[in-house]
Amino acid sequence: MKKIMLTGDRPTGKLHVGHYVGSLRRRVELQNTGDFDDIFIMIADAQALTDNADNPEKVRQNIIEVALDYLACGLDPEKSTLFIQSQVPQLCELSFYYMNLVTVSRLQRNPTVKAEIQMRNFEASIPVGFFTYPISQAADITAFKATTVPVGEDQMPMLEQTKEIVHKFNSVYGETLVDPKILLPENEACMRLPGIDGKAKMSKSLGNCIYLSEEPEDIKKKVFSMFTDPTHIRIEDPGKLEGNTVFTYLDAFCRPEYFPEFLPEYKDLDELKAHYKRGGLGDMKVKRFLNNVLQAELEPIRNRRKEFQKDIPAVYEILKKGSEKAEAVAAQTLKEVKAAMKINYFDDEELIREQAEQFTKKI
Repeated sequence: MKKIMLTGDRPTGKLHVGHYVGSLRRRVELQNTGDFDDIFIMIADAQALTDNADNPEKVRQNIIEVALDYLACGLDPEKSTLFIQSQVPQLCELSFYYMNLVTVSRLQRNPTVKAEIQMRNFEASIPVGFFTYPISQAADITAFKATTVPVGEDQMPMLEQTKEIVHKFNSVYGETLVDPKILLPENEACMRLPGIDGKAKMSKSLGNCIYLSEEPEDIKKKVFSMFTDPTHIRIEDPGKLEGNTVFTYLDAFCRPEYFPEFLPEYKDLDELKAHYKRGGLGDMKVKRFLNNVLQAELEPIRNRRKEFQKDIPAVYEILKKGSEKAEAVAAQTLKEVKAAMKINYFDDEELIREQAEQFTKKI
């Protein structure tokens, strides 16, 4: 069986460091291993419209923002197929067929859907498209026969629902769809990077993000405003690491080589943490170190992005070619799905012949 990876992002704004450590950095690493036969990276504009239907311009304008972030982070169109979801109409048709395999009560129990509905204050006024986006996500994954789906921890319930749909379809119609595997970040801190305010989720809508394309002064300002340990009032006070956003970010971004460069009095992160816990280490010193780490990580991304910005038509050409390839692959899967469901009437020569013989005998 081919090894195929699929993942993507909603174009509702520029991508932030939560996207980067949660999935994007890993995508680039996996792309460069050469272990995959195909890699599909999707800009999920149709999914973004499920809760932005009254503001399509927001989605439209952010297609290019996400594409630029992808390219800046190292996704290579020669190795990965970058495409736009809405330009692959077969995904909508697959979603429609899969809807018959999922109950309303099962969708209501999906923890990710419940959390997103609460965050958006939809309550009883839930758009049907938004409510059913786990089904749409299953169509995205199965259309390309993805064997591996790298995601953040918050997307695990969505992938579990995809697996349920695959198992249900195959049990009813025969082995047709590929059962995908979830690939979580190896670093626990990367699974769900908190916002700079210490809230559980970094979110564009909550305004608590550090974007990949942020300028140095903006990064510094946000790092210096980060939530730490509210009980660590004086430098000599012992500090807590649990729930301390600054140390969570260091867990996600810090590399051994940053210590001799930016904080040579400590040999590694464990030593820094130990000093903070016993007291005698101020929050500002740790924040200054984190700022240096983030600047070092994000500067090359920001610079590459500025280079790609110089030729926007070329970026759209990459997306167009990728979408054409994605449509061809999805069309083949849809053909197999319709054959399994026995709704491929015009392709089923045996059906036509049998019915012709059947009705000929009645004449």
